[in-house]
Amino acid sequence: MKPIAILTTLLTTAWLAGCADESPTSEAAGFAGLGEAAGDFAQARPGTSLRFPQDHAAHPDYRIEWWYLTANLEDERSEPLGLQWTLFRQAMTPPDERPEPTPWAADQLWMAHMAVSQGDTHRVAERFARSHSASEEGQAGTVAEPFRAWIDHWQLASHVETSGEASKTDTFAELSLSAHQDDEHGGFGYDLTLTAEGPLVLHGEAGFSQKAADGQGSFYYSQPFWRIEGEVTLDGETRMVSGRGWLDREWSSQLLDERQQGWDWFSLHLESGHKLMAFQLRGGGEDGGDYRSGTWVTPEGEPTALAPDAIGMTLLDTRRVSGREIPTRWRLEVPGAGFDLIVEAPHAERWMDTSVPYWEGEVVARDADSGEDKGIGYLEMTGY
Repeated sequence: MKPIAILTTLLTTAWLAGCADESPTSEAAGFAGLGEAAGDFAQARPGTSLRFPQDHAAHPDYRIEWWYLTANLEDERSEPLGLQWTLFRQAMTPPDERPEPTPWAADQLWMAHMAVSQGDTHRVAERFARSHSASEEGQAGTVAEPFRAWIDHWQLASHVETSGEASKTDTFAELSLSAHQDDEHGGFGYDLTLTAEGPLVLHGEAGFSQKAADGQGSFYYSQPFWRIEGEVTLDGETRMVSGRGWLDREWSSQLLDERQQGWDWFSLHLESGHKLMAFQLRGGGEDGGDYRSGTWVTPEGEPTALAPDAIGMTLLDTRRVSGREIPTRWRLEVPGAGFDLIVEAPHAERWMDTSVPYWEGEVVARDADSGEDKGIGYLEMTGY
């Protein structure tokens, strides 16, 4: 699902769009307000067909949306390295209430996160911007064809310019990612090429991903087959890297049930070539329990949706991180796929100290019985 705590952050920066007279509620519904009723915004429903390349770009009639990349890489010394790049969008007004486009009018707010991690080192940066939904230019935005998503000089875009019929299939097949941030440690960032070695994967019911027993959800698809190559800079030192990436696309207007106060989300690249996405939303399930869902993906890219009772998640251990007890070791079971894994974060220092903080970092997966290495991936956790 790659859900993220964006709503509260963007609401508190509403003045960027000239909306300071509309004060956010102090008690947001669900985690970070993501359970707030859709109101006059469009809402994700089952039965809607996703369209490409159009759906690679923004959906301003929906309240919230993101383009979310994580990557498990190795440098030239074969040392593991992780990174994240995420662009978030929030619509500030429903479609029928938007201001006319002018140089000062804006109805969309944008936020971006980037992170580079290696060993105990974890560097994080955050940016904000605004735009009008009628514009394809400005400080931040997206374009479907050829694909481009940007905020300031941070950009994820089609690596090869395409035109005509070819662009309808190629616009998302090979991307370039560039983002750099100065800091007191010498700076960090990356210049990378992403090549898709498998198809897009639609989650849930043909792209509608349910998030609660009451039916709330989002449109959600992923590209979990990225091969990544390029350069990463960490604390002023640049090294060549290569590895695997996972990009999530998601949009909705009421993502969660108002009772849901956080989640645990896994994306795994398994040694067998299979991929696994699984999440647990704390609350909002049957009889007030947790709500679980996921997707099991074959090496060829064929997805199987996992029902809530098809996934087992058991917390095994925590670590003290930034004054919080953070789960860093889990047992993850999918009996229908025939596996039972211990998923662990080798480095706990992955707290994202952003406007709305959360934990996100690299994990390794091992067989629960034999301890044999089974894969790598990323874990995101909110509400702790």
